[in-house]
Amino acid sequence: MSEEFYRMKRLPPYVIAEVNGMRAAARAAGKDIIDLGMGNPDLPPPAHVIDKLCEVAQKPSAHGYSASKGIPGVRKAQANYYGRRFGVELDPETEVVMTMGSKEGLASMATAITSPGDVVLAPNPSYPIHTFGFIIAGATIRSVPTTPDERYWESLDRAMAFTVPRPSILIVNYPSNPTAETVDLAFYERLVAWAKENKVWILSDLAYSELYYDGKPTVSILQVPGAKDVAVEFTSMSKTFSMAGWRVGFAVGNQRLIAALTRVKSYLDYGAFTPIQAATCAALNGPQDIVEANRLLYQKRRDVMVDAFGRAGWDIPSPRASMFAWAPLPPALAHMGSLEFSKQLLTHADVAVAPGVGYGEDGEGFVRIAMVENEQRLRQAARNIKRYLQSMGVNTPSTKSA
Repeated sequence: MSEEFYRMKRLPPYVIAEVNGMRAAARAAGKDIIDLGMGNPDLPPPAHVIDKLCEVAQKPSAHGYSASKGIPGVRKAQANYYGRRFGVELDPETEVVMTMGSKEGLASMATAITSPGDVVLAPNPSYPIHTFGFIIAGATIRSVPTTPDERYWESLDRAMAFTVPRPSILIVNYPSNPTAETVDLAFYERLVAWAKENKVWILSDLAYSELYYDGKPTVSILQVPGAKDVAVEFTSMSKTFSMAGWRVGFAVGNQRLIAALTRVKSYLDYGAFTPIQAATCAALNGPQDIVEANRLLYQKRRDVMVDAFGRAGWDIPSPRASMFAWAPLPPALAHMGSLEFSKQLLTHADVAVAPGVGYGEDGEGFVRIAMVENEQRLRQAARNIKRYLQSMGVNTPSTKSA
């Protein structure tokens, strides 16, 4: 009875939880923590979506078990979204399934299609579910780079040549969480051709599909002709419509993979609360101006943050998409490592960020900064950070102020 459970042995302590615990303790002690750690949208969902939720929740018939794969209307709404946004035609019956967020969808897909000992190619650094969803399912992970340059393709080819058994699944996530990197359609064209040649399934996480900046829309892997032969894509309502706590996402694409996911989910859940599904229809089918407004708001926050942090003495690359910046540690403090640096910021600057090492060993040397506070709070964070950097003897521009 004293032996640790099998799957627990494969799950290391969640590094980010250590910082989260410190943040909670600081707030409990009355400190004003500027939380740029968790990607938790601070904006409200559209009013008409909340109205639809309340309207349907008033119906006595709305409180029973729902459809695990999603009610027909919500699957049709998602198919229509793909048609409008990407020009991709989807069959709502066989190529769309609703999930409880993209995170649950990926984990359930891992359960559905992974055999013990299978090798899965996953980016490093990456969002934890991209690796641990498959580790929990019994797979072995082989890391590939996140940056989509020639080193990425070389890594894929090495994995196929030297891994036994040969990898059968590849995870991609662009715009990337945590690195905010993006790809173009040519990348996906090459990837689909590679997957077909090597008989590998592709699972694409497109959770940040609508948070793109500077007028450069993200693309879907399913825009590539023939991509549905090898690929499924996951999206989420969390960021697009600020519905993170509602737990609504979708998987779309290859019929065989969608059928497997649907079958597993039928054993695991009864689907999202029916009023939530109805409200999701209202979001996808209704006015889309809120999506553009949120995009512009996040873009403005990005610009304020990059400028203010730069003036504070910490240069941060400007992300092209997502709600995150992937920031290298200030060179003079890089020796600390990302976890200790994150603790220092929380303790001495009252600013919470996520240590990069929590997203994989290749995330060491970086922190992830979420743009989930308003512009005033971002400027305050920059002032706090400037004071901390100066206290550590890090030179900051003397003629500028954060």
